[in-house]
Amino acid sequence: MKKLFACVLAVMLAVSAAAFAEEAKPEIRVASLKGPTTMGLVKLMQDDAAGEAHNDYTFTIEGTADAIVPALVRGELDIALVPCNLASVLYNNTEGAVQVLAINTLGVIYVIESGDSIQSVADLAGKTLYSTGQGTTPEFALNYILEKNGLDPASDVTIEYRAEATEVAAAAIADQTAIAVLPQPYVTTVLNQNENMRVALSLTEEWDKVGEGSAMITGVVVARRAFVEENPEAVAAFLEEYAASTAFVNENPAEAAVWIGELGIATAEVAEQAIPACNIVCITGEEMQEKVSGYLEALYAQNPEAVGGNLPDADFYYLP
Repeated sequence: MKKLFACVLAVMLAVSAAAFAEEAKPEIRVASLKGPTTMGLVKLMQDDAAGEAHNDYTFTIEGTADAIVPALVRGELDIALVPCNLASVLYNNTEGAVQVLAINTLGVIYVIESGDSIQSVADLAGKTLYSTGQGTTPEFALNYILEKNGLDPASDVTIEYRAEATEVAAAAIADQTAIAVLPQPYVTTVLNQNENMRVALSLTEEWDKVGEGSAMITGVVVARRAFVEENPEAVAAFLEEYAASTAFVNENPAEAAVWIGELGIATAEVAEQAIPACNIVCITGEEMQEKVSGYLEALYAQNPEAVGGNLPDADFYYLP
């Protein structure tokens, strides 16, 4: 009888310990944009669903940054993947309440057209462009490149903005004369559905020509400063798991593409084709600080409001 009691007690203790361990997992609420930023997260999402992640994650995918920012400011999110310049705007508008943890995507934006009239940035003069990302990276990067090539974005070109990349992609597929500014994987979607379209310019390559040593950065990972200070181990674990996720996606595009398709970001076929051109990364520490600060300085020189009026202080950068 004593042996049976001891056995039952041991099982109960083991179950209780397992339940406690499960409850003890730090909870992190993460939001990302529908596109390359979320594509880099998909392996971590799978690990979380299988209970294999260090933290207990809740993921939200949004079509625009406008749906993410208010929730982050209100404390309803802990970590968000947003356009790089928007991270600086948030820092300034919240008196330093956010920190940038990592770069998640480098240049992923392209100019596509039907035909071959666009061979250089100068060829965009007098043209109408459809673009997404007004007030964020696509707008400011495009304006920067136009101005560095002697074009006034306000008068030398006409830029018609749409709320989401899907709207620009739909216009480019339907309109044989459209010139569109789009990120991956939407570029691949358009090329697959409109055989007359081609990639005319890479904004990354054009930035490299005029960026005076800075690099184009599309998206970053930010977190609420209070959350980082209260949960240093959970944040460190997230960055480790996120880095592993981005590496997996880049090294296993076919497998990652299936998950991307299930999330409705792009079809699996498109995602597999697009991943090599998405520049999905996880750059942290001093390298992150150097690249982000250089990019923001370039935007600030063009338009201070693009980064929130002031360049962020050193505490903007998470350097554990």
